[in-house]
Amino acid sequence: MSAKDLKELLEHLDDTHELVLGAVAEPEAELPFPVDELLFCWRDAAGEAACAFQQWRERPGAAAYAVYRAAADRADAAQAALSLSSAEAGLGR
Repeated sequence: MSAKDLKELLEHLDDTHELVLGAVAEPEAELPFPVDELLFCWRDAAGEAACAFQQWRERPGAAAYAVYRAAADRADAAQAALSLSSAEAGLGR
């Protein structure tokens, strides 16, 4: 599949506006500070984007770039959701 084919395929997908959260901690573990799930979502997505970027740098190509861009888009969406949530809670500047 070419980069152009992949781009065309991805452009036709609808955004579900859903965030997928990973595991935070063991159910019985207690964290010493208040936790916003969106913060964990953003950190996870940013970490995935950084790894995907490194993979693309090490092995350039259309597929690796598409993976990196998808991960970066998820990180951007998570950051926007976190920013909106913080602003609504009165924590924004």
